[in-house]
Amino acid sequence: MSMIQIGKLQLNSPNGTEVTTNTSTFTQVAFPSPFPDNAAVIVVPFVQTFNGADTPGLRITDVTTTGFKIRINELVGGSKAISDGIHTHETVAWIASTV
Repeated sequence: MSMIQIGKLQLNSPNGTEVTTNTSTFTQVAFPSPFPDNAAVIVVPFVQTFNGADTPGLRITDVTTTGFKIRINELVGGSKAISDGIHTHETVAWIASTV
């Protein structure tokens, strides 16, 4: 049987399109209730607002049974930015489920 949790938060990207594997720029999100130990958890995020002219991208990492990390930044094309990378606050909703 699947378990589902939902939530929302405010995210922005004040530092531009930083290409890195450093997750210190990500926001930690804790699930309202932890999922069962050893559960396979997926997280699907959705931008809920339209506050910036450029398209925001969402990145998720470190999904566990207790939470995940998320970041917003503007989309880039290959190694060249297609925008300035700095993005204003957006409301981001997410749904997490066991599979």
